[in-house]
Amino acid sequence: MRITDTADLWWKNAVVYCLDVETYMDWDGDGCGDLPGLAQRIDHLADLGVTCLWLMPFYPTAERDDGYDITDFYGVDPRLGTHGDLIEVIRTARDRGMRVIADLVVNHTSIRHPWFQRARRSRDDPFHDFYVWRDDEPPDTSDQVVFPDQEQSLWTFNEPTGEWYLHRFYKEQPDLDVANPRVRDEVAKVMDFWLQLGLSGFRVDAVPFFLEVQEEDRDRFPDPHQYLRALRQLVGRRTGDGILLGEVNLPHEQQVDFFGGADGDELTMLFDFVGMQALYLSLARGHAGPLTTALAQRPAISPDSQWATFVRNHDELTLDKLTDDERQEVFAAFGPEERMQVYGRGLRRRLPPMLDGDPRRIRMVYSLLFSLPGTPVLFYGEEIGMGEDLDAEGRLAVRTPMQWTSGPNGGFSTADPDRLPGPVVDGGFAPRFVNVADQRRDPDSLLSFVKLLVRRYRESPELGWGAFTVLEQPHPEVLAHLCSWDDGALVAVHNLGAEPRTVPLTLEGCDAGHRLVDLLSDGEQPVDGDGGVELALDGYGHRWLRVVGPDDRRLV
Repeated sequence: MRITDTADLWWKNAVVYCLDVETYMDWDGDGCGDLPGLAQRIDHLADLGVTCLWLMPFYPTAERDDGYDITDFYGVDPRLGTHGDLIEVIRTARDRGMRVIADLVVNHTSIRHPWFQRARRSRDDPFHDFYVWRDDEPPDTSDQVVFPDQEQSLWTFNEPTGEWYLHRFYKEQPDLDVANPRVRDEVAKVMDFWLQLGLSGFRVDAVPFFLEVQEEDRDRFPDPHQYLRALRQLVGRRTGDGILLGEVNLPHEQQVDFFGGADGDELTMLFDFVGMQALYLSLARGHAGPLTTALAQRPAISPDSQWATFVRNHDELTLDKLTDDERQEVFAAFGPEERMQVYGRGLRRRLPPMLDGDPRRIRMVYSLLFSLPGTPVLFYGEEIGMGEDLDAEGRLAVRTPMQWTSGPNGGFSTADPDRLPGPVVDGGFAPRFVNVADQRRDPDSLLSFVKLLVRRYRESPELGWGAFTVLEQPHPEVLAHLCSWDDGALVAVHNLGAEPRTVPLTLEGCDAGHRLVDLLSDGEQPVDGDGGVELALDGYGHRWLRVVGPDDRRLV
């Protein structure tokens, strides 16, 4: 298969970049990031090598959950701009070879959404059945709430109708009833609207919660996955090559169902939460075992499906798939203070502070991210090594203003600091130490290194398309793996330990006519007649090496 044959599956080797418009760039000086500001920074993303821009919610909101409590699914928050400004962002991104997707948040609405304002007034209102209600007093559900410091139940009493309504998240976010065909139709209309305006798909929020129905409603909605297939088909009809990137934080074997199994006809991509959590356990132990096991246990998926790999996202860094003891290991290594943790299940920190700013470890982790099989997803600021603000509430610790320069407000805004969405990070990761402008001019900066990783990743279709094999070698702190696709192969080795290691490998099918060419630095290694090679790694070292035969015509 030629690389040119894969263009319609662009997402298989895309580079996804997530940002919050509100905290990215303020162009009109009012203190709030906006769409015109984002448009002015598209060239930064193009220079980085981003091919898919993921926008967190930009819709009108009551601001209870940082934009995830939406009051109008068809609108643009006036603080951020207009529909015209959004189209300008999409057009500018396309001009730079970048697609744009957006959060689809349809498990719930804001309590202030017109649908719920009508639904809560009368049981006879047509919109009443858009939501999930019960007449009898609910049982104790305090052990199921997502925000245990904010909510004590999944149900809240509504005085006008004498019922309780369901909310998986805050009580200001009543759940929509997906068993209602009118709700399903409305979701499709919302998607259709934004696809017509130029989006290339959606990151779908809280998918298992969205598809969950009450026991008594199962007859009305017997096959949630049929509905997911219909939504995938809708995106395909409207765009030809659009995607659904799903948030499905479940064990691997259950995630396969949301791909659509062997047919791969439901969600296009799923975040690998299991692999991410295993990565942090491996980092805490300085031992590649947990990550190796998680990768080896990834179930087989359709060629029309893909795993999305990530180091962190916009939420807390959840560790819920680890055992209690494993979670405590990660807390001890990377979040020993209670204020660094969230509800005992995760961390509200960014990677560089967790690794004490050690550039060797930080670069090793991002090298590992881009070399793993799948599509890498970056959260804004990762490319420059931004830190967090532990004084901020909850998840807002990692949603601080982007740091563009060393100047006031990190170049994010000319407004007074008290008008910003939140304070710019202070301390050792403040803008005077961490910013885009300085790193653009420094060939040895993290930004320059991430640009190199992106470039090499995009030049290596094996990483997005290929088969993954862990290579046997004697060092428990080292992960060595091979990705192969068509007639190409790439070896990646990463040392999670502080001590240098020499890694012996045997590459099947290789002989003295082959060599391994370094992709992240100058150099190459000869392969002996039995396919053997020894690779030197520094402490926290990393290497990508292309397998090159005597007649290979690839550029290396």
